[in-house]
Amino acid sequence: MKSELKAELLDLAISIAKQAGELLMARPDVFDLEMKSSAIDFATQMDIASEKLIVSKILEARPDDGIIGEEGASIPSKSGVTWVIDPLDGTVNYFYGIAGWNVSIAAKDSEGVQVGVVNAPSINSFWSATKDGGATCNGKKIKCNDPVEFNRALIATGFSYDVADREAQAALVSKLLLEIRDLRRIGAGAADLCLVATGRLDGFYERGLNEWDLAAGGLIATEAGALVTGRNGGPAGKEMVIAAGAHLHARLVAEIG
Repeated sequence: MKSELKAELLDLAISIAKQAGELLMARPDVFDLEMKSSAIDFATQMDIASEKLIVSKILEARPDDGIIGEEGASIPSKSGVTWVIDPLDGTVNYFYGIAGWNVSIAAKDSEGVQVGVVNAPSINSFWSATKDGGATCNGKKIKCNDPVEFNRALIATGFSYDVADREAQAALVSKLLLEIRDLRRIGAGAADLCLVATGRLDGFYERGLNEWDLAAGGLIATEAGALVTGRNGGPAGKEMVIAAGAHLHARLVAEIG
């Protein structure tokens, strides 16, 4: 993709992610948990409203582009550019008022993800990257931590809602906790990847991430110097995502298998 087009897509993604973030910040400070079903409905409605806003703004500016959205948007591309969007990554965090939820927007072509932005207004963090152009947080260049020794590593992960998957995940956590500094559970995959990019986490792994969880954050982490792969160094995807600086990444891959 030409640099001019990447710049155009980045500007558009930044603008739309900011608008979606403003929409989502309309969340009440406190939900009445006795009315939990209503609160969950509100979070779901905001997720859908955010996706509608993002899709409408993309198509207004670039009507021939394709879109893949977490809430069901699926539009084939006529231009060669497809947007991959998660309008509210970390819906449970959003419902409970826990920081870290975010808006994730990426643009890809036949050569992969070219542009990615992640807006996490609850932690005042806005990440962006273009392929081969580096990554930033709030306009400042960022770099992942590397090298990091395994016994000094702060690692994040996420957990499946499937009981069988959780049993396997718990076994791996029990193993890792004996060897690393500590473990964190942020609750939003795109934020995890961006925190690795910024050096606020040393590494991250998770099974079960979808393309919209990975696309923008994966590019941002990669452009900040991290390796983002799957098991045994293969492509990152739903089976596994492992992200860290090269030194720590090699050990994580070996431990996760």
